[in-house]
Amino acid sequence: MSHVSIDKQRELQALAERVAELAIDDGADAAEVIVGAGQSLSVKIRQGQKELLHESESHGLGLRVFVNHRSAVCHTSDLGEAELRRFVHETVELSQLSEPDELNELPDRHDLIPLGQSVVDLDLWDDLTARLSAPELFEIARRTEAAALGFSKKITNSDGASCDRNAGYMALTLADKAGLAFSGSSRGTYCSFSVEALCDDEGGKKRNASFWSAHRFFAQLASPESVGQEAARRALRKLGAQKLATAELPVVFDSDASRALLRTLAGVVSGGAIYRKSSYLCGREGTQVASPLITIVDDPLRPRGPGSRAFDGEGLAARRNVIVDKGLLSGYLLDSYSARKLGRKSNGCAGRSVGGSPHVSTSNLILHAGSTQPTALLDGIERGLYVTDMMGFGFNAVTGDFSRGAAGFLIENGQLTVPVSEVTISANFDDLLRRIDAVGSDLDERSSTMSPSLRVSKMTVAGH
Repeated sequence: MSHVSIDKQRELQALAERVAELAIDDGADAAEVIVGAGQSLSVKIRQGQKELLHESESHGLGLRVFVNHRSAVCHTSDLGEAELRRFVHETVELSQLSEPDELNELPDRHDLIPLGQSVVDLDLWDDLTARLSAPELFEIARRTEAAALGFSKKITNSDGASCDRNAGYMALTLADKAGLAFSGSSRGTYCSFSVEALCDDEGGKKRNASFWSAHRFFAQLASPESVGQEAARRALRKLGAQKLATAELPVVFDSDASRALLRTLAGVVSGGAIYRKSSYLCGREGTQVASPLITIVDDPLRPRGPGSRAFDGEGLAARRNVIVDKGLLSGYLLDSYSARKLGRKSNGCAGRSVGGSPHVSTSNLILHAGSTQPTALLDGIERGLYVTDMMGFGFNAVTGDFSRGAAGFLIENGQLTVPVSEVTISANFDDLLRRIDAVGSDLDERSSTMSPSLRVSKMTVAGH
């Protein structure tokens, strides 16, 4: 399987190089080609019965051309020779309809990974994951749901258990009239499974909770039994949920909830938000924007990381970028275009899909863990809120005003007591980050946004 997949990489890379050369021959000043291909398999079990089996194989090619600082982006899934030539010609013609932009061009050649230079191997491919069969996925889903339903008689139903595996390939080529400027390829696998457990509460209400496991390598997944039991445990903990009276309270976010906070921050450190002046962090580099306990990095070079990549969507070498260093804003995440708008250099943060242009994206966005045990985050809190779920979206990126629906548990005298639902938590995001006074040691590495639990000294909790 490894040899076959490496051959697939080479095949896609050769295709990308050929299309880039076609675009230059057709009159483009520069061209950028991305080719993607992959196989996915998804199954779902509900009440022990097979409910879904979906298998797909996909391939596509995206082309961006530049002619006199005018650009066009098109994509196709028809990779026949005649069709590709027609596609390239039409894309070059289409560029003439766009407005010129002096900043619209490929990265400088000396910023790209040199042709022929090998890139770091981040160990993103697992043969076992790539060859998982439908019967094997169904068995994982069955065991996961059975563990949830068998955990307690109070678990009365399930919204099903799902299991997925994916294997994908990508090639990227940049070229101009001087010839190829960059050519690279990558491959990766990913597997995940989840279950949602339901139980009945007073008044006919249903309480539900889900849990999941995911990794590039099948052997690194949690057991189906542990995932199913945790989903059931989380659902049962919600029985008897109450509202709270409006108050200002300390708030502890578990690692799932704090991950959502980290994603919110990612949007306002993007170069696009900065040059458009649509971020409250404009002009704040070198100033304190969070508690000294907070360090946040974007690290694409983590071996086996869910968001890892050896090069970005524009052919620049991936690099670790510090965003917040002990509370101080160190810098923004930039692709080439946003960097030029700000008079800077890209720091390798371009993402790219077959169907679109490069854009700023995170890789493995990580809020560093602290030294506090998660249970110790409750210490000293006479009355507070422990947040496990957030709903809706209420964030003004320009002002930093933040408000989200939330659910979790009341904290009383350092202990979790009654479950809480239907409340809203709010604060200015600047204040929220500055008020973090403890960070847990429980970094959750299941997704490409990784965060531990953390404690905010004060937020407005609005209930009845």
